[in-house]
Amino acid sequence: MRKFTSPLIALALLGASVVSACNTVEGVGEDVQAAGQAVEQAAEETNDGNPNTP
Repeated sequence: MRKFTSPLIALALLGASVVSACNTVEGVGEDVQAAGQAVEQAAEETNDGNPNTP
């Protein structure tokens, strides 16, 4: 039974790491999305309506 305990503990720790990593990636995705929306809003506010304006 002792031979099976170590791999099970390692598997449980790996599973917990994967779950927490998914939450972290999701949070980063939300931050990037919010930053993109802020850039888009700033671009719309500074647009002078001239299609030749870069």
